[in-house]
Amino acid sequence: MTAAVERGVLILGGPTASGKSSVAVALAERYGAEIVGADSRQIYRDMPIGTAAPTAEQQARVAHHLIGFLDPYERYSAARFAADALGTIAEIHARGKRAIVAGGTGFYLRALCGEVELAAEPDPALRERVRLEAHIHPSDVLHAWLRARNPARAALISERDPYRIVRALEIELARERRAIAPAVGAPRGGRSLRASGIAYVKVGLRVDPAELGARIARRTDAMLAGGLLAEAERVGASAIAADAVGYREALAYLDGRLTGGELRTVLVRATRRYAKRQLTWFRTEPGVVWLEAGDFAAADMAVSGIGWTPLRS
Repeated sequence: MTAAVERGVLILGGPTASGKSSVAVALAERYGAEIVGADSRQIYRDMPIGTAAPTAEQQARVAHHLIGFLDPYERYSAARFAADALGTIAEIHARGKRAIVAGGTGFYLRALCGEVELAAEPDPALRERVRLEAHIHPSDVLHAWLRARNPARAALISERDPYRIVRALEIELARERRAIAPAVGAPRGGRSLRASGIAYVKVGLRVDPAELGARIARRTDAMLAGGLLAEAERVGASAIAADAVGYREALAYLDGRLTGGELRTVLVRATRRYAKRQLTWFRTEPGVVWLEAGDFAAADMAVSGIGWTPLRS
């Protein structure tokens, strides 16, 4: 591979349960690539069931990065992800391999590409203000506050997701503050693929809605049978990562707020809603090439734009 080819990056996105992990592995084997995860919950350690992390077999077939490396109590941001992903991609390229970034967290992918304005370094006073507001007001009030400032961003966040609401509010308030008193100095460069001059192509995984619903139901059953309740109990309600879809519902059951009969129904419904929000996000992404799993001809055409050709058929 030439240096120009090595530096190209394939971005693979799509909703939960669409089969991204399997497709990413198949594409990595086809193009001689390693995989960089882009999932805001798969980053956490000891949560493979509820986050549907790549299996041990998948990780044995292809090298995976930014999976299961963070403590569930530690906060993480899109800016930090972009920096970590860029460093990982540079290491992959240095080994003469290609890089596939795969995941369902659209904001992470947009940050990595350089297609969104990220907040500056956290302002402790502003973060404390938002934290106090979150302590006083329920999440639907905070969501309305966010919606008044950025309706598009608010539409992609559930009213029952206080962590993401608070983080988005912090970003919006920081942006307003910078607009009133812009920071002195040149903008920071080299913190995205675009700023680093690295070519990329964005591919979205298309799945029939009925099939996606069936996959979500099957995955829910597999998670429950595989030990989701024990995993949620081990992670604990106070962990930052515990607000992910699946853990909230499992903890509600463990606390006696859901019956066994209600748990599966609530899990499936919450996951479907999450998948719908993800689809809404990816459908608004500019320049996404949509393909179905196994359509290698369409994949080959998409990655030809960054100079990739298959290493194996």
